[in-house]
Amino acid sequence: MEEESSWKGFFFLRPTMMLVLILQHCMKILILPIYVLAYFGLWDPICKKNLPIFHEEFSKNCNKTMHKEKEMLFKNMQGFTDPLGKLHLLEIGVGPDTNFQVYPSNSCMTYMDYNPNFQNFLLESMAQNTHLHIKNFVVASAENLPSVSNNSVDVVVCTLVLCSVNNLRAALKEILRVLKPGGAFYFMEHVAADRSTWTYFWQQVCDPTWRYVGDGCSLLKETWKDLENVGFSKLNLQHIIGPLFLSIVRPHVYGYAVK
Repeated sequence: MEEESSWKGFFFLRPTMMLVLILQHCMKILILPIYVLAYFGLWDPICKKNLPIFHEEFSKNCNKTMHKEKEMLFKNMQGFTDPLGKLHLLEIGVGPDTNFQVYPSNSCMTYMDYNPNFQNFLLESMAQNTHLHIKNFVVASAENLPSVSNNSVDVVVCTLVLCSVNNLRAALKEILRVLKPGGAFYFMEHVAADRSTWTYFWQQVCDPTWRYVGDGCSLLKETWKDLENVGFSKLNLQHIIGPLFLSIVRPHVYGYAVK
């Protein structure tokens, strides 16, 4: 009986996966000019130069619709300050930073992004948020932070970043390395939907194209699994459906983890 049930499951899933593959190829046809540019090595520099512009608009919209969640997320950040009352903070994947408004005024900050084109947007944000002390901007990937010492920061923040990381576990290991004992990692990330939903179906359809035009951003990351298993001593994580326009980026996880 169990074997018969598994065969039924196989024949049910197979047409679904075939439909996903067909629709994926249809999506690729729609962005055929981008594939042509990539073939001649022209797409990557165009993408990296223009991604900050798109990211700024997306982040502003996200910040507007999820501001309450961000305030809730960062409300206990002050509790991780050093004995002198300063908060040494590292933000990974700064982009056009929309977190400045909710950071404590005693924050001493280092910003990191793999895309140097985001630096101009950061400078604009700094000019509007003089209550924060910015130490430096580092061009590096989340998986490799050689310029940040072991046990040197009180708090690490990632918002809408881990979706674009190639090796998520390696990035989380680096975050653990640079955090002081008892330090906290704050995160808010869009993730894969429940696999039984239509949202997940459309995430599968859109993911290859989304990665290509979004400079590696994936719709199918199950980020919570790595957070649960990487070695934090405490994890406070919630699944939410963000009030965003596109259903494929509505599933989110947010919370904080303690080293």
